[in-house]
Amino acid sequence: MSLVADRRKPELVLPARATPRETLALSDIDDHRDLRYLQPAVEFFRIVDGHGRPTKAVFRAALAEALVHYYPLAGRLREAPGGRLVVECTGEGVVFVEAEAAVSLDELGEPPLPACTFVEQLLCDVGDARVVIGVPLFFMQATISRTATAAPNS
Repeated sequence: MSLVADRRKPELVLPARATPRETLALSDIDDHRDLRYLQPAVEFFRIVDGHGRPTKAVFRAALAEALVHYYPLAGRLREAPGGRLVVECTGEGVVFVEAEAAVSLDELGEPPLPACTFVEQLLCDVGDARVVIGVPLFFMQATISRTATAAPNS
């Protein structure tokens, strides 16, 4: 099976409301030099019957609202004196990419995505995953199936 995601231009999503501006130290575990990389993850979700096809606006609004409560994710890592990392809670935002693909969740099998060759199509480009200082801390690509049927408006 092959999959090609049609990606839109990456956008920064900011917290929906003002968030604290502060600097937070990382724990010793989080600051470990061998763990300084962006970790990819893929999650799958089915459309709930009767709720229609999700839209870019729905994803953006939910992400912006979540960033109010998880505001350090909208900040940036900086190196403090002595080489330790800190999170500067700046509200600069996270990266959001909308994508579409001509595949349904059912076509991916049960459970989805057993060792596959197209996982890169489901992950947005983060550049060098080992560069964590000064870059967004969270990248999200929402890939929506073109084959999903939209529920009629009620």
